[in-house]
Amino acid sequence: MSKKDKSEHAEKEQIQEEVTTDTAQVEELSIEEKLNEDLAKEKDKFMRLFAEFENYKKRTAKERLDLFKTASQDVMLAMLPVLDDFERALTHIEEDKEAEDLRKGVLLIYQKLLKTLEQKGLSAIVVEQGDMFNADDHEAITQIPAPSDDLKGKIIDVVEKGYKLGDKVIRFPKVVIGQ
Repeated sequence: MSKKDKSEHAEKEQIQEEVTTDTAQVEELSIEEKLNEDLAKEKDKFMRLFAEFENYKKRTAKERLDLFKTASQDVMLAMLPVLDDFERALTHIEEDKEAEDLRKGVLLIYQKLLKTLEQKGLSAIVVEQGDMFNADDHEAITQIPAPSDDLKGKIIDVVEKGYKLGDKVIRFPKVVIGQ
């Protein structure tokens, strides 16, 4: 081999080494890039999972509070007819003048029961004659001809009081509306 052939061969080997080195660097970069991409994906998964868990904690805490607020709903619903009976008894006893002591006793028991239920979160829904009827807030029992034109479509009488437990309506007021 001549000197020229040797130098050409040496140049080819040098070029081949440079290409191999460049390829190795490209492979290293691509491996590093892949690792960075994998890291970014895992970080994104972690952040989404963390956010989902935080939302779960907030949702369960809210559900727990709502459950505590309305846990006594069944008991309250069972007590409402007793409360209605006390109100009916009081209206009938007021007519009898001889039963004044009985009326006072029944009134004291009624007020004590009402106060106890109110302490547990029960509140009456205030509905009066002449209020506008709203199907979302009232339960219409019947319609009667309105005694005057200004009572058409309005509440004429309240048959049964409505009650709320906290912010939740547990019994809608039953009303009579004018036609």
